[in-house]
Amino acid sequence: MTEQHPLVARGEVLVDLGRYDEAAAVLGSRLQEDPADVWALLELTRCHLAAQQPDRAVDVSGRALELAPQDYATLHMRARSLRAAQRMEETDAVLREAIRVDPLRWTAYGTLAEIQPWLPDGDRQEGVRFGLEAVRLAPEEPRAYESLYKAALIAGDQERARQALDTLRRLDPTNSLAVVMQADSAANAPGVKAAAAADLYADALSTLPESQWLRSALDEATYRLLRGTRWLALLCVAAAGVTVDLFPQDGEVPRELPVPLGNRLWTLVPMAALWGFGALLRYRRLRTGVQLNVWSLVRRGRWARIVLGQGAWAMLCALLISQVPWTERTVPQVLFWAGLLPTPATVWFDRRKRR
Repeated sequence: MTEQHPLVARGEVLVDLGRYDEAAAVLGSRLQEDPADVWALLELTRCHLAAQQPDRAVDVSGRALELAPQDYATLHMRARSLRAAQRMEETDAVLREAIRVDPLRWTAYGTLAEIQPWLPDGDRQEGVRFGLEAVRLAPEEPRAYESLYKAALIAGDQERARQALDTLRRLDPTNSLAVVMQADSAANAPGVKAAAAADLYADALSTLPESQWLRSALDEATYRLLRGTRWLALLCVAAAGVTVDLFPQDGEVPRELPVPLGNRLWTLVPMAALWGFGALLRYRRLRTGVQLNVWSLVRRGRWARIVLGQGAWAMLCALLISQVPWTERTVPQVLFWAGLLPTPATVWFDRRKRR
């Protein structure tokens, strides 16, 4: 193919800047001058792909392929377009033709590794073999290891997937796939608490601040933290019930009411200790980003507010039970069940909700 025309170079810059309409106009004007400019057609295909217009990309790449059927770049761009349009069998055929044209370029092998599981007769192990060939041809190329990781993960080869991910993170510490997958793996390891998971996602988010997946995962871990505070409130309700001796055992003499002021005030000590060590101290140990996300999630998430409200309601009931000088047990018993029941009633239902 000939060298790029200045208008094509300008269109390439506009695509990189995300100004897709302007890029399409510039490249379109070049193609009016020379409809056989393959570089312009390929750049216009890239423009349509970046603008999430796969059908247009397929049309333009088809025109380019007619002009340069044995050009590797044209074949690969055609494969990208077909893949974006979910035409996987055609993608596979074009990629295999690209390998025939130039068997030493890794990109076709990498893409073949990724699409094998989505073909009607795709072989997942063949996908791994394509991924291995990609990294053999490009041992320092992070994207080749991305392809191998995806193929190995789908094929169930966990060890090879882990090795590919480790190498990917070594080659490119800020690679989005490596950062996300390693953070998710560490956060979901056995025994990892919600606070530790939130810190892990916050660490990863500091590397990839634009990752919506990591933001969602951080929200989920933060929501788990908020759900945990309800159990502290329920323990306080139980402590208040013991103070007033709400449910005396048969044969035992119930505690005389009202409970003395000193005993009622003493009940506040274990309640304060529960919240101090169970919530406040844990909150202060969280990363600043997680602390900020707690309040951000409360503002944004309906279920986060519901969970927080349940905890506050249970604490209000606990304080009313323990601090009011009741002369009979009927009202505090009602308050006990009113503070206790809302959480068990929703605890399984709200498990996966955060908004």
